[in-house]
Amino acid sequence: QGQLVDSGGGSVQAGGSLRLSCVASGLTYSTNCMAWFRQGPGKEREGVAVINSGDSTAYATSVKGRFTISKDSAKNTLYLQMNSLKPEDTAMYYCASTFVPEWLECDFGTDFNYWGQGTQVTVSS
Repeated sequence: QGQLVDSGGGSVQAGGSLRLSCVASGLTYSTNCMAWFRQGPGKEREGVAVINSGDSTAYATSVKGRFTISKDSAKNTLYLQMNSLKPEDTAMYYCASTFVPEWLECDFGTDFNYWGQGTQVTVSS
């Protein structure tokens, strides 16, 4: 059964950086829409960054200019480089992946089929 394994979380001080990774293995079908979501304490899950098969990307307003989503298809790995971290970035971060027909938008509202188990990011002031 296919799975996504995300890692790279940790505890950092404000202004610090982390790079999250998400490795896909055994997926039953190819995927072309991948994203990072997060859920902070007492908050709803929110989209952070999304990337499609053409490598176009989109970001939540709150992270634009600080976070960068990328992928290495040869390694089946999705990344999220997080710079200038703020305490409000504290959350459990999840990677997600799915396949969408080319005529459909790949965005935070997409119905993702695969989810990672989550990796905790804690930013202290």
